Amino acid sequence: MYYLQKESEDEKGLERIHHGVGEIQRRKLFHTSSNLPVQIEIWTLGKGVSEGSHTHGEARPLEEVYYFLDGIGEMTIEGKRITVKKNDAVMVPPGVEHDIKNSGAKPLKIMIVWGISSDRHYSEIH
Repeated sequence: MYYLQKESEDEKGLERIHHGVGEIQRRKLFHTSSNLPVQIEIWTLGKGVSEGSHTHGEARPLEEVYYFLDGIGEMTIEGKRITVKKNDAVMVPPGVEHDIKNSGAKPLKIMIVWGISSDRHYSEIH
């Protein structure tokens, strides 16, 4: 048994996230069929679109991994700006303020994976 998800057949929603600028196109991967304790989405940000600065704290302690599939962007993490591009990856632990913005001329495409962080596991590696 296997699951196949084709981009051409997916529903894609546009959504403004965390008071960012513009709308982000979101494609959910295996949202209802996976039993993994994570969510996986492909996000596409048009020129100048941003997610909006936010944190995932105690009420919802999410750890997030951003993997950049195409384009150029700028992440602001705890006030520090970093440039990100195709094949870069950034992991943001719970409680860390962060934002992503498309700073390039073409769409910024990202695979984002998030899940609840295990306090025990997180404290062991940091």
